[in-house]
Amino acid sequence: MSSNLRRVLTVFTALAVIGLTPSAFAGKKKKKDAPPPADSGGGMTFEPEAVTAPPTTAAPPPAANNGGGRTRQKAKPVTYAAPSGPGGPASKTLERGLKLYESDDYPMSSIELNKVIEGQTGDDESNKQRAEFYMGKALFNMKYYSASLSYFDRIVQKGPEHKYYAKTLQWLASLSRFLPESAGVLEKIGKYTRQDLDQPALEPVKDELYYLLGRYHYSKGNFNDAVGLFGAIPEKSEFYPKAKFFEGITYVRENKGKDASESFKAILRKVKQYPDPDKVPKVLREFEELANLSLGRVFYTTRQYQQSIKYFERLPGPDSRGGASPDWLPSLFEASWAYFMLDGDSKALGNIHSINSPYFESEFYPESYILKAVIYFNRCNYDRSAEAIAEFNSIYPGLKKELDEVLSKYPDNAQFFDEVAKIRSGEAGLSPRVQRAADNALDDRTLAKNIDYVNELDRELKALDRADPAWKSTAVAGNILQDLTLQKSLAANEAGNLARQRLQRLSTEIQELVKQAIKVEYETLNAEKGKLTAGVQDTGINPNAKNYNTIVIDDEHQQWPFRGEYWKDELGYYRFKVQNKCGR
Repeated sequence: MSSNLRRVLTVFTALAVIGLTPSAFAGKKKKKDAPPPADSGGGMTFEPEAVTAPPTTAAPPPAANNGGGRTRQKAKPVTYAAPSGPGGPASKTLERGLKLYESDDYPMSSIELNKVIEGQTGDDESNKQRAEFYMGKALFNMKYYSASLSYFDRIVQKGPEHKYYAKTLQWLASLSRFLPESAGVLEKIGKYTRQDLDQPALEPVKDELYYLLGRYHYSKGNFNDAVGLFGAIPEKSEFYPKAKFFEGITYVRENKGKDASESFKAILRKVKQYPDPDKVPKVLREFEELANLSLGRVFYTTRQYQQSIKYFERLPGPDSRGGASPDWLPSLFEASWAYFMLDGDSKALGNIHSINSPYFESEFYPESYILKAVIYFNRCNYDRSAEAIAEFNSIYPGLKKELDEVLSKYPDNAQFFDEVAKIRSGEAGLSPRVQRAADNALDDRTLAKNIDYVNELDRELKALDRADPAWKSTAVAGNILQDLTLQKSLAANEAGNLARQRLQRLSTEIQELVKQAIKVEYETLNAEKGKLTAGVQDTGINPNAKNYNTIVIDDEHQQWPFRGEYWKDELGYYRFKVQNKCGR
């Protein structure tokens, strides 16, 4: 085999090793974690602080409607000391605002609090800070979560000098359950230190805050801090599976494969503590699948291919009682590479056959055709190799051209965001193959967060439009409208730009695959003409390996010939017999 094709093999072996990043966690096509119920206040309650007005609740109470309406919180409080620091007497306006807040009249409370914040009441800085804090809480309870975050951000930016800086942490934790990450909650939490999280009053949300601060440090490349925070979350915590998973991928980023595997295995050990599989919590089950997928990737990267296959094949397939895991198809394809590296051509080709079955027409695995061509090339089945390349060429060069036309049609990112909305709903008028490719490229966790944020801002703007006319005409409502409108414009532009990058990346990847296909095709033609410039043995693949064509049938399975029909319970079980024509 020539040096050109050896480079092809190197490239595709690298392609098979998919980096373990948060997108891998997000690669799952499932609903995001459900936020706590609207009347739960984010699951946190805290003892009222002492004020000159009647006592006020300092924790997220039940959400009220946007323009009024009242509900009462019934929950056991947790003691929280009042912020320290000098402060003058509250103005009548501030007292009135606090009383209205206590009576759950959040719209009217926000009007009074805004007067204090805007300096119309003569309150000192300490009381203005109190008004900012309660304004954030009032807007939270009115379900204006983005607007609420804006007020809490004012507190965070002032740092410890703000008397409510510490107490704002609990509300940021609550907002993280309602707002997508692109809203910037993690960045706000990232302003705090681990010591800030260790306040006794934050004990009910300490594990969650450790997890969130760990996520922040991971995103910034502060891996030691991230690992320390993830590792501090106890096994009994509901955040333990998430923390161990991100601890694992943090170790992967540091090229610490052994440590990473131990983090992922900790999740599997947690699952085994449940004698009844049906009793395993849903979130733990999801992270069990991610742990198995991640272990498969770690062992592949370290060239422990048999171990890699072991974990890839633990993900439940279509024949499982609960159905296939959302990550089953990626694991099937990545296992194909591991089988290829072990000369297991029969299983590698069988997996590719499943991936390209009619059941997965909406999926996108163009490199499967290249791997198929290379496998046949290595066994000197040049006609079959050429067929695989021809199949690839019949689809993907034309697909790239159509994708480029979509990208060039909308140069403005905001306009492109509107087009992305049509693409995601299937209303953009794209050809079926472009629609499938675009759906796959846009099924990206980071992009999904940005789109979710635009949708949340749109929800809040619509809620504001439906609010009580008397409140909607106030200065505070006007400020919220201006802020939400600006945020939505910026968020839509960012989401449009990110979507464009995803489709451009897909176009680039297809172009690279086209180049690889040309190289394989060239080598195949040379081989057919007897002009192979180097032996196959140079690739490290043994053409005479005894197991490359092995099909083992155990007592629980039967062998059936494939007659052109696909059955769901057969997916993942196909095997191919490949005749080795080399050296003949």
